[in-house]
Amino acid sequence: MLTVRGRGRVRVNAEALRRLRGAEPLTVRELASRSGVSYNTVTMLENRHRTANPSTVRRLAAALGVEPQELMAQEDG
Repeated sequence: MLTVRGRGRVRVNAEALRRLRGAEPLTVRELASRSGVSYNTVTMLENRHRTANPSTVRRLAAALGVEPQELMAQEDG
């Protein structure tokens, strides 16, 4: 299950996203194309400039062949 922030947004673990993308290996453009998520969104997520809709996390995870939880930021506390 995805951890939902205000307005249904979730925090993405930028390091995990970058590491998993690099392990494929995929460029940002290739991941964007494969997942159906925009290049700008992938870039902003990898640079911690935005949160994501749960559906975005699911599409990225599917494109990378992992479970969505592998892309989620750990809860503080």
